[in-house]
Amino acid sequence: MATFDDALTYLKKENVRITPQRIAILEFLTEVQNHPTAEDVYRAIEAKFPGISVATVYNNLKLFTEIGFLKEMNYGSSSSRYDFSVDPHYHVICQNCGKVSDFFYPKLDDVEMAASQLTDYQVRSHRLELYGLCPTCQQTSLETEGEIK
Repeated sequence: MATFDDALTYLKKENVRITPQRIAILEFLTEVQNHPTAEDVYRAIEAKFPGISVATVYNNLKLFTEIGFLKEMNYGSSSSRYDFSVDPHYHVICQNCGKVSDFFYPKLDDVEMAASQLTDYQVRSHRLELYGLCPTCQQTSLETEGEIK
């Protein structure tokens, strides 16, 4: 799914009831670029929907994931993050703050073919995660080191 309208059309096609809460969650997911957690989504829409529960947010995220236009990403023991872009891409994860950034590198598609040929597996997908420090945490680290010296 590329846009809010695409996702909304798909929900209607799948006979999913379109509620104001679902629209709000969907709008947030299509506008944000930071791979939010369910808690992030909840905090973003709770002012507009004071009666909404965290469970409602989780249930809708699960539904959107099952339908296939949202990807749940699990990294270690931290909360799952959600990615509205289901097109093939990779992630760089900050080891300090947990920020996740997308990057695209099409040459890695050859890895699937090579793995299949070398192992006789029928490879269906792959996932690449790189870990390091985001620019903000790098700057904070430099500032902290400067204070220590």
